[in-house]
Amino acid sequence: MGTLPLAQLTTLRTGGAPSRMIDASTTDELIAALRDVWSTGDPWFALGGGSNLFVGDEPFDGSVVRILTHGIERMPSPVPGRVRLRVQAGHDWDSLVAYAVGEGLGGIEAMSGIPGTVGAAPVQNIGAYGQEIVQTLAEVELIDESTGDVSTVPAAELGLGFRTSVLKHHYGSVPARRAVILSVTLDLAEVGPGGRRIAGDQLRTALRLAPDDEVTLAWVRERILETRRSKGMVLDPDDPDTYSAGSFFQNAVVSASFARTLPDECPRWPVAPDLDPVLVIPLAAFDGYVPPPTSVQSDVKVSAAWLIEHSGLSKGFKLPRSRAALSTKHALALTNRGDATAAELAELARFIQGRVQSEFGLILQPEPVLVNVEL
Repeated sequence: MGTLPLAQLTTLRTGGAPSRMIDASTTDELIAALRDVWSTGDPWFALGGGSNLFVGDEPFDGSVVRILTHGIERMPSPVPGRVRLRVQAGHDWDSLVAYAVGEGLGGIEAMSGIPGTVGAAPVQNIGAYGQEIVQTLAEVELIDESTGDVSTVPAAELGLGFRTSVLKHHYGSVPARRAVILSVTLDLAEVGPGGRRIAGDQLRTALRLAPDDEVTLAWVRERILETRRSKGMVLDPDDPDTYSAGSFFQNAVVSASFARTLPDECPRWPVAPDLDPVLVIPLAAFDGYVPPPTSVQSDVKVSAAWLIEHSGLSKGFKLPRSRAALSTKHALALTNRGDATAAELAELARFIQGRVQSEFGLILQPEPVLVNVEL
């Protein structure tokens, strides 16, 4: 097929046309397309929902493989009271959540309304309101760029952390493992259509529930969708606040000592430190003395949205004559207010980084994958 401008295929609505575009509607087509592209050695990237991409204005001198596979296969789980769903990488994430809720399967309902495809979900360990995909992910099927081999990889080998994995292309670095996900297998709880108590404090708070309140999966999904709509975080062609890549900047993870330099009002959450390694002392060398454990202070995650707003940039802020602006509903989202170029969005992003750095001494890092554009 001919190539389309990437501005038509990304939620930020930026990006020129690639030299080559391949549509893959089945797993076999996807594997063949990737092996073919990799054999050329040309620049490439895989495109799912385009909701976590920021693409430059110039034509992309390389290949884009569009992942259009879809389908859900229900399988038994080795754990009683649970069910496994194997889902094709191109399947729409929110359609999967709707299916799971309709089947009475719990574990992903708080992630209703997140745009994008299922295959992209583990790459940055998507999450919302206390639920993350790491909590239900069993395994992925993927194809490695270095070998072209297809393998099934357990979730434990993906290095899943806060909005990251070994597969994620962080700004300024390359992924630890260059591979494309073909399918995702989730392990979900058989909850049924009835009401139940909500376990997580974060989700209960978001839903304004008391610990003893019982609600259905369907009720949770609808409330979450309402909340996301109010923040412009559900794609809506009539709402320019939704022409974004979601949160453009990551919440910053800083040392405990640096966090103390920030105003007390800045929201922050402790990041659990790695457990101390097991201390092994050879018996022949043991003299009865065991060194005391070292105290490790947890790193702290701080709110990027708070830092932006308190550096003097309010919701809706834009530079003069620019068509790029902060969302009027959410200070973390950079939005395309109508035919903004990637250059305009990048200019706004750099301005925000500069203001936050001058006020608070840290540089916010972008969340989306940047292609053909730099900050």
